[in-house]
Amino acid sequence: MNVEKLARLAKEASRVLAAAPTALKNRALLEMAKALRRGAPGILAANRKEVAAARAAGRTAAFVDRLTLDEARLEAVARGVERVAKLSDPVGETTPFSKRPNGLKIDKMRVPLGVVAVIYESRPGVTADAAALCIKSGNAVILRGGKESVRANALIAKALREGLRRAGLPMGAIGFV
Repeated sequence: MNVEKLARLAKEASRVLAAAPTALKNRALLEMAKALRRGAPGILAANRKEVAAARAAGRTAAFVDRLTLDEARLEAVARGVERVAKLSDPVGETTPFSKRPNGLKIDKMRVPLGVVAVIYESRPGVTADAAALCIKSGNAVILRGGKESVRANALIAKALREGLRRAGLPMGAIGFV
């Protein structure tokens, strides 16, 4: 799918997410975590190939460590998505801003941005972290991770979209380039 189509789908999904109640977003996040666990065998297999390729390419030990997923790390990613579901919903939250000389009180209100693009290095866990935070805040997201982890990231994004579908939110809310 090309980037223009991903962006169109994300824009359409952003309108749904902006109006989604907290309970629905939380349900989607919990479904996303479940989908990550269901997809673990494929995600981990893809990641093993990427780690082997990174080692063969002479990448540093620190880089390979950041790239590596194992069962415990993937479980930590899924638990992180569940923790985001437990956070308070920022959408609609107001904070005092100023009081005008005429007595008019002005507050700030948090609202979704719409579509967020996130570009990051080859850290597969970031795919789920960024998507979870965007969904919680009522935003669609287009993700672009490093080329060294494209297969695992694509499978993670696929699992996250499946979680959205199961919760009744548009899958276009999470795009992956």
